[in-house]
Amino acid sequence: MTEDLRPLAGLRVVEMTHMIMGPSCGMFLGLLGAEVIKVEPPEGDKTRALTGMGRGFYPTFNRGKKSITLDLKSEAGVAALHRLLADADVFVENFRDQSLARMGLAPEVLREKYPELIVSSLKGFLNGPYENRTAMDEVVQMMTGMAYMTGPTGRPLRIGSSANDIMGGLFGAFAVLAALLQRGKDGKGRTLRTGLFENCLFLVAQHMVQFDIEGREAPPMPEREFSWPVYDIFETADARQIFIGAVTEGQWVTLCNLLGLESLRNDPRLQKRMDQIEARDWTIPIVAEAVRTRRFSELLEAFEPAGIPFSPIHRPAEMYDDPHVTRPGGLFTSRLPEGQTYRAPIMPFEIDGMPLHGPSLDIAAIGADTRAVLRDAGLSDEEITRASGMEATA
Repeated sequence: MTEDLRPLAGLRVVEMTHMIMGPSCGMFLGLLGAEVIKVEPPEGDKTRALTGMGRGFYPTFNRGKKSITLDLKSEAGVAALHRLLADADVFVENFRDQSLARMGLAPEVLREKYPELIVSSLKGFLNGPYENRTAMDEVVQMMTGMAYMTGPTGRPLRIGSSANDIMGGLFGAFAVLAALLQRGKDGKGRTLRTGLFENCLFLVAQHMVQFDIEGREAPPMPEREFSWPVYDIFETADARQIFIGAVTEGQWVTLCNLLGLESLRNDPRLQKRMDQIEARDWTIPIVAEAVRTRRFSELLEAFEPAGIPFSPIHRPAEMYDDPHVTRPGGLFTSRLPEGQTYRAPIMPFEIDGMPLHGPSLDIAAIGADTRAVLRDAGLSDEEITRASGMEATA
């Protein structure tokens, strides 16, 4: 990327978060060029130690951040945090409201103390009856109907990634950008609250609106009523699964031509899209049989130039072999504190043909930047030792 393409350069974000929603908010701001200082407890963010499906959480959502440790159970630690907030533009946190209040860090307190500070709180719920409930990605997916829509009837399933947490963090960053623009006009900070539940509610809004308009509930996606003639997974001659779509009359004709299905193309019962949709129960088996006679590579060569929507059914690990993913600018390399490197995507957009990220995408060791950041804030070495909890961990 070009060195001058960092729209948030010069802004300081103090981040006190864990898991995914909060860290992703800070990461998005850092990818836009902000300096992000992650505040961890003396023993480090517990997310660092997760294994299994949680192993990728910390490395994915904490790239490019500075790390400092503060013992926020001590007066020295809280005082040091206030020194940082006095010079910060944004404070990102995802702690329980009661925990923040006990530390004297409630958003309304911070607003009064630091009138220009933007406080971004990432919570399970916005203000209302549920605001003090404990929430997780899977919890809100069950609550909002997302899990109901994902699995077949009687088998609600969470979607296959932490999409709600990530999108919640994105909305948090989006709100921060809005507040920064407004602060540029009136000089005032803002308190922001982003809800994981409300994020998931937004994702299922299309199904809610259908019911509100028609009075009819949408069935779960595996049992959905199709709005397209072909929108299915098939098996090829070399036993590979492939998704194929034909959503317009033109794509229907093209698909029939490519698969040698002139009988379907010319059938007087199938000349309009609604007729093709209503005939799916007997046309899809015919399409499936035609697909089964062709190899995947043959279909790829035919479908891509013809504009037929198609896709292999991939596992996430296979993305490292995908030529579009591995093109220049598709994956970026980061380094763990112990030296191991890994590759991951960043923002899914380009500006003037260039991707956007900060000066570093590496993961800082626990507290690696503590002394430098706190010295810059005016603390002595003795004050830094007390505030950071270094004595307790030595």
